[in-house]
Amino acid sequence: MFFVFDIESIPDIPFLRELLEQPPEDEHEMLERASEEFGRGKSGFLPPMYHQMVSWVGLWITASGEPRQKVAWNGVNEREGLVALIDTLSSYKDFGVIHHNGKGFDLPLITYRAMKHGLQLPPRLSAHDIRYRFSKHNLDLMDEFSNFGASSFPKLKHIGALIGIPVKMTGEGNEVLEMFRNGDLDRIEHYCYEDVMATYLIWLHLQYTNNELQPVRFQDLRKRALNKLREIQQQATG
Repeated sequence: MFFVFDIESIPDIPFLRELLEQPPEDEHEMLERASEEFGRGKSGFLPPMYHQMVSWVGLWITASGEPRQKVAWNGVNEREGLVALIDTLSSYKDFGVIHHNGKGFDLPLITYRAMKHGLQLPPRLSAHDIRYRFSKHNLDLMDEFSNFGASSFPKLKHIGALIGIPVKMTGEGNEVLEMFRNGDLDRIEHYCYEDVMATYLIWLHLQYTNNELQPVRFQDLRKRALNKLREIQQQATG
C-alpha cells in the first residue's frame, strides 16, 4: 500500500512570538520579521519547524495504483489532527508514501509537531525503507523529476500544466493563512484534497512513462482520477 498525502499549515504565531526579540504587536509585521530571520531563500518562506498543521488529506492506494480510501482532517486542535494521522498511518504495518516536497516540508513538520505534543509516530516512518535518501517507498515527486537535485525542482502546478491536468484551481498555499483566519477550515481541506489528487495523477503519469503501468490500466486509472479531480474543483467553485 501507498499513502498519497499532503499537509496544509500556517505559521505558529505563539511560537514565533516567543522566539523573536521584542516582536511587533501587529501580526503582519511580526510574520514579516519572522520570515526575515528564520525564512529560507528570497521568498522568506518559514521552514517546517515554525508551522502548525491545520489540515491533512491522504489517499490509500495499492502498489498497482488502485485507489482504496480517502482519509482527512481539519481543525484548530493540532494534537487531535496528529493523533488522527498517526492512527491512520498505523492501519498498515508496511506502507510507502507518495508526495510532492514531503521530504523537505511535510514529513519534517510531522516530526517537529509530534515532538511538540509529546506523541510517538508509527515505527514505519523511521524505518530504513522510508528514511533512505533514494528509497522507492518514500517517493517525493520533486526528487523523482529533478533526479534528486541534479536538475531543477518542479512545481506541482507546472507539472500538471505540462501533462494537461488543471492544478491549484481551488486555492494556493499562500492563501491558507487567510482561509484559516476566516474560519474556512473545510475550504482548506478541500484545497488539500485537490493537491493530493493532482499528486496521485502525476504519479500515475510517471509510472506509465517509466513502463510501470500498462496503457489500458493507466488510461482507466487516469480517467477515474481526473473525474474525481474535476468533481473536487467543481465543488469548490459552486
